[in-house]
Parts: sequence; structure tokens; C-alpha cells
Amino acid sequence: MQKIITLIAALLAFLPLLPGQQMAKDPLLGLRVDVVYLSSDLLEGRETGKEGETMAAQYIAHRFQELGLEPKGADGSWYQNFDFNFKAHPHAETGEPRTGRNVLGYLDNGAEQTVIIGAHYDHLGHGIMGSLNAGDPAIHNGADDNASGVAAMLRIAEELKSGRAKNNNYLFMGFSGEEMGLYGSKYFANNPTFDLAKANYMLNMDMVGRLNEEKVLAVNGAGTSPAWKEVIEGLSIGGIQAKTTDSGIGPSDHTSFYLKDIPVLHFFTGQHTDYHKPSDDAELVNYQGLLLVTDYILALIEELDDNGELAFTKTKDEDESRKAAAFKVTLGVMPDYVYSGEGMRIDGVIDGRPGAKAGLENGDIIIKIGDTEVKDIYGYMEGLGKYKTGDKTIVVVKRGEEVLEKEVEF
Repeated sequence: MQKIITLIAALLAFLPLLPGQQMAKDPLLGLRVDVVYLSSDLLEGRETGKEGETMAAQYIAHRFQELGLEPKGADGSWYQNFDFNFKAHPHAETGEPRTGRNVLGYLDNGAEQTVIIGAHYDHLGHGIMGSLNAGDPAIHNGADDNASGVAAMLRIAEELKSGRAKNNNYLFMGFSGEEMGLYGSKYFANNPTFDLAKANYMLNMDMVGRLNEEKVLAVNGAGTSPAWKEVIEGLSIGGIQAKTTDSGIGPSDHTSFYLKDIPVLHFFTGQHTDYHKPSDDAELVNYQGLLLVTDYILALIEELDDNGELAFTKTKDEDESRKAAAFKVTLGVMPDYVYSGEGMRIDGVIDGRPGAKAGLENGDIIIKIGDTEVKDIYGYMEGLGKYKTGDKTIVVVKRGEEVLEKEVEF
């Protein structure tokens, strides 16, 4: 009870008073409420198979019910459970049996095809494998990753329930187990609760809460249907600039549906220094940007409403084709995936890693690694692929108007 009282007090302190507006009717405030609850300490990082994950699932089911959706889980419930073996690290000999749960809500418009709209709601608990926290175990609240995506999904559900874009049915899904390896979406794709042959396309929101000042939105999977690019190029919503990639393969839940020959898009506002750290908190989310992203996705859905069933196109895995898997070393920096200029812009530098020791900083643009010119993130990957632990090289960066050379030891 004390935890709940503390949470309510935090919500009241965080949310602004909006005279003349009811909270339930204000989309910006609604997004804040969803993010603040899901990323509160009460849920202890929403680790799959733990109590916090159950509380998050119950909240999403409650919101689905509140919006007037129908349950579409197992046996007429809101939930689809899946069992898995949790290992604290890849080389552990034994694991811990756990159960995770997807949350499913359905909007039946009596249409022939169904659009799947999803976002994972699990996160890293107190710092399971994948955490970038260098200190003691601490709650990883995952406000951007991925309370932001769930909040976006709920806002889109509310708008579509109001009668927009009625030529498809819609299945809204909160996935769990994403951080451990796409467990929830893989399970659903192999054990669907409706006929996947009737799935028109799938939209995935993962980390959509940090839209930058340039308003660049990464839209991955644009090569998975010939319909995508024409629609994306025609959209003009709030100054958002879409940066597309073709591949249907990526480190998020859309991959599970692409592998079932379903057209997919993954929306992403970029990585940041709080990624997979305890500091990914609700007050750092760009709520106005999050609202713009949902407006953008709703506009895309409406543009496609009269298109019928979208054709599927298989894509080349860009990372594989550029031999990204050849990494033997790392600089210990986070690439800015929404940067569209020449070079590879750094969005975060991890303390104690080669880049930090060499003096690289957030915002530096890497233009050369050794003798490899870096035109984009793939040139950066190619450059790293030439080195092994213990090697030294010169990394050339642009910092503002300056061009600097930094010696790096891997």
C-alpha cells in the first residue's frame, strides 16, 4: 500500500495542472500518465517473469478494457502466457523456469484483414544481461525503452477506436521477453490467436520517446512492402523527417512478423546515453515529440486504409550484407541512428571504454577509422571490423568546425 501511495504522490507532482481540460481527453497528458506509471519504481524494471512485469501487464489489460477493445489472448483472456528458461548469462549451465505474458486487445471493424500494432513492455529489472550500468544493481525503469512505445500504442488504439481508418481490424499487442531475445513476439508468431494469413501488416514502436530537435524519426523495414515508401514520402506531419532503412530484420519485435512474410515497420527516435541504464526515467521523455510520433503513425495508417492487402517483399539484411558481424572490438560509443549527415555521429560515450579513454565526446562525428573513410554507420562498422583487441589506430572526428585525430587502443 505504501508503494501505491508513493506512486500516486509522484504522479501528482509530475503531471501539470491543465485548467479546463479533463485528463482523460488530453492526449499529451494521457501519454504522460502511461509512461510515468509503467516506468515507476513500483514496477521494479518490468523484468519478464517477475512481479513488476505482471503489474505492467495488468495495467495494459485495464487500459485495453477501458478503451473498449476485446480480449484476444488465450481462452478469451487478455493474456497469452509463454514459458522460457531464464539464464543470468549465456554460459550458465542451468536456468530458472519462468513464465512471461503478452497482452492482446482487439478492435473488430468487421474487415477482411487485421493490422498488428505492437510494443514491448518488459525491461531489465534491476540490471539483467544487457544493462550498461557500471555501478551497483539498480532499478532500470525503461521510460523510453519501452514505456514510450506502449504509451504510443495505447494512444493509437484510442484514436482508431473512435472510428478512424475502419477498413482493417486492429490487434494491439504488448509483448514481453523482448529484452531477453524477442521471446513474446516469437511465441505469438508461432502460436497466433487469429489467422496470420489475414494479417495485413505490422507496426512496431520501440523507443519512440526521445524525438530530437531535428525531428528525425527512424522508420525501419521500408523495403518489406512496395507500398511503404510512397506513403512515407508523402507524409508531412509536424515537421517529422522520416529516415528509412529497408531491412525487415532488426533487434526488436517486428522481426518475428517479417519472418512470417508480413510487411513490417519499426519506429525509433534514436539511442541515447540513458539507454539500458537506471537513468532512463520518465522526466527525460519528450512528450510533445511522442505525441507527434503517434500523429505520424496514425496518418500513415489512414493513408493506407483504402489500399487493401499490402504486398510483402523480402529484403536483404543490410547488417549482414555489410559484414557487421565481423566485430572483434568496440569503441564503446553509441551511434546516433537517426543522424542523416555524412559520417557516424556519437550519441553516447561509455566510461572506461576505448572511445572514452581516447577523448571522444557526445556529438563527435567519426569520419575515418584508420584508413577507412566513414560515410555512414556501415562505414563505421566496416572500419571496426579490421581490428582486434590490443590494436591501435587513429580515429578522425569532426567536433563542431574542428577536425581532430584521436589515438584509440582497442
